[in-house]
Amino acid sequence: MSTENEGTPVPADPAAPSAPPVPPTMDEPTGGTPSQAASEPVRPAPQTPPSGDDPTAVQAPVPAAAPAPPHQPPAPAGGWPPPPPAVPAWGAPHPSAYPAPQAPRKRTGGLVAAVLVASLVAGGIGGGIGYWAAERGDNGFSSTTVSSGQAPASFKREPGTVAAVAAKALPSVVTIQAKSGGQEGEGGTGTGFVYDQEGHIVTNNHVVASAADGGTLSVTFSDGKTYDAEVVGRAEGYDVAVIKLKDAPKGLTPLPLGDSDKVAVGDSTIAIGAPFGLSNTVTTGIVSAKNRPVASGDGSGGSNSYMSALQTDASINPGNSGGPLLDASGAVIGINSAIQSTSGGFGQSQAGSIGLGFAIPVNQAKNVAQQLIKTGKPVYPVIGATVNMNEKGQGATIAGQGSGGTPSVTPDGPAAKAGLKAGDVITGFGDHPIDSGPTLISEIWTHKPGDSVKITYERDGKTATATVVLGERTGDS
Repeated sequence: MSTENEGTPVPADPAAPSAPPVPPTMDEPTGGTPSQAASEPVRPAPQTPPSGDDPTAVQAPVPAAAPAPPHQPPAPAGGWPPPPPAVPAWGAPHPSAYPAPQAPRKRTGGLVAAVLVASLVAGGIGGGIGYWAAERGDNGFSSTTVSSGQAPASFKREPGTVAAVAAKALPSVVTIQAKSGGQEGEGGTGTGFVYDQEGHIVTNNHVVASAADGGTLSVTFSDGKTYDAEVVGRAEGYDVAVIKLKDAPKGLTPLPLGDSDKVAVGDSTIAIGAPFGLSNTVTTGIVSAKNRPVASGDGSGGSNSYMSALQTDASINPGNSGGPLLDASGAVIGINSAIQSTSGGFGQSQAGSIGLGFAIPVNQAKNVAQQLIKTGKPVYPVIGATVNMNEKGQGATIAGQGSGGTPSVTPDGPAAKAGLKAGDVITGFGDHPIDSGPTLISEIWTHKPGDSVKITYERDGKTATATVVLGERTGDS
């Protein structure tokens, strides 16, 4: 869950002294900058026997310098330790990039080496040497720690920022705990969001399926308040469900619904959910693709759901299911439903996010939710033909016969009325190419019963078109 950045330790310079160097006496010349003081000649100091704490290296005699000028008070910038250098402004070249001309060398050895080592370790003289000076209290030095005097007393996040959108949306996003009615009470955690002020919550079918028959549901808001809930309706094929709080509080704020048809690839996205049970988690990304055909299961071996999904790279993990995918304005554009794993499968039973998440477009989810609230049952648009679900790449082939030996093209159904026959290969549905049976179903379910859609198909090597008026099927069985 966390990352650590470990720096590479800097080896100590063999020339560095084992203890901080002793500041020069007041009688020594101190004019100039630290770099000048290390390069101009001075008279050698009287030699004393080395002690156990002094460097053991002995320096060669230095030629005598000119007589020292009369004693002058030391300049504030002179002496040891040197003051921290000025920090350049952001983007300006560092002074070390353009070094000043060097004067004749004066002094070498432990002092310079100590400065270099401190610079490497602390990232600058101010961090290494400045701290040592503050501890000694020399020359009135104080701590080099600085704080911003420009930070406003009350920092406000502008509308449209991720923080502002998240703060507004989080009170309307809930964590759902579902438990089955069995003795072991198996279940899981998912997410949902407030759909209306009556207490309806929209989520995924696979989040609440375990509690649909005799189980229990509880809903927890971002403020920690928990409410019991019950299933209003489920659409297995769409992977959409609506639940309702049993004792809904007043003042619920529904999340605004956007228009998923107007979403563009590259638009910013914000996902909110409870990945691996971590409630109120916010992640960000973009819309990576639109109309991505996805068939996903609930991990229990049940029937697959099909969607023409919005693809996003916002981090989505098990537990994010049913949560909102928001645009930059905070409007819901999709319901997070499935992820792609490295093993190639779709669904919430797979491993964590690899940046390939899929959401049910909100325009489709809204239609399903309204139907579930109204009747408790889903309504699916159909073409009245059975297609091969295993072949991929050539289109959706109408099978030779339907399930149980029934005709593959329903007599007097939408496909039959459009002139389609068994063996026809559907290659286009509306403006979208079709490469398989799942892709065809995903596109059909983005429409409503009664919609007229142009179909492109191949028969005996020839391409033809037809217009089909979609029929309907009620319920999942």
